[in-house]
Amino acid sequence: MRVFGINFDTGFTSAGTTTREPFDAAVVRREMEIIRDELRCDAVRITGGDRDRLATAARLAAEAGLGVWYCPFTNGLTQDELLDFLFDSAGRAEKLRRDGAEVVFLTGSEISLFTDGFLPGDTTADRVAVLSDPQRLRAALPVLHTRINAFLGTAVAAVRAEFGGPVGYASLPFEGVDWTPFDLVATDAGYRDARTAGQLTDGLRALTSHGKPAAVTEFGCAPIRGGAEIASRADAVIEWDDRARPARFTRPVTRDEQEQADYVRELLGLFESSGIEAAFVYTFARYDLPHADAAGDSGTGSTDDRDFDKASFGVVKVLAEGRTGTAYPGLPWEPKAAFHALAEYGRGRACGVTEGPTGAE
Repeated sequence: MRVFGINFDTGFTSAGTTTREPFDAAVVRREMEIIRDELRCDAVRITGGDRDRLATAARLAAEAGLGVWYCPFTNGLTQDELLDFLFDSAGRAEKLRRDGAEVVFLTGSEISLFTDGFLPGDTTADRVAVLSDPQRLRAALPVLHTRINAFLGTAVAAVRAEFGGPVGYASLPFEGVDWTPFDLVATDAGYRDARTAGQLTDGLRALTSHGKPAAVTEFGCAPIRGGAEIASRADAVIEWDDRARPARFTRPVTRDEQEQADYVRELLGLFESSGIEAAFVYTFARYDLPHADAAGDSGTGSTDDRDFDKASFGVVKVLAEGRTGTAYPGLPWEPKAAFHALAEYGRGRACGVTEGPTGAE
């Protein structure tokens, strides 16, 4: 595996706000340096729905010497609006590339769910409901595949007019992407849970079968007991309010940072032996899911527990507003066990030592 990376959220837009508030460029700069020096990542996948924030974070990553996977991750746009966003972002990414940065451009992420007009439904919730109904999904797939590939064909042509580096797309398996116009193949479906444990290896084999570099652009789990069993579905333990903010837990959950650490480390071992070119842990931080202090954490969990970091895939726990940590003074978070596991993995890669999924060298 050539590229060990991590996702970096600049703010997913929803209900008039974003998942990263505030966005402070000085904090972002320090976080990029920590990703380089402590985690020893090769690259960051920079996501979000604000053009300027994406460009700022990408520049700061490049200044830190990290590879940049420039990935608009938008919500609620029309297809024409998304195309304009991608075209504009491609020009910004090209400026970084011409200045000497290693840049990959992804023409969006999971657009069937978060962009109008691919799946039936006016909202993301409507479209997710289609996925949970096998009969409706089967009926929708032929039209979905046609629409997705028509859009991506147009998007790739528009992006290439502005950007001279490699181009990919962060896909979902049911989207049926035709990878012909792309330089690399990528999926956000790098998660393994109790339902998909037997399918991930086959999925990786399919990903690498196209004869192009393949990337897992997302994988991870929440730091809760049983987090590995639900993996990508950890957000379901949170009930969200109408401002896209966490309101309460849907069931009691117990913090287990070691389970999260073991999960990401084991999957990295699996990816090392799978022929994958790049893998990106999800994610560095979830600023919308803050950590409560000991007084606000019930330990065994309850639905009125305020420690929403238990549902966060972040490898750092973001502290309540106005607080800063001690491990990295001045920054509003503390490392989790997964952070230290990734740092150990990064040090091993730097020394030329990696482990397989069983832990054997």
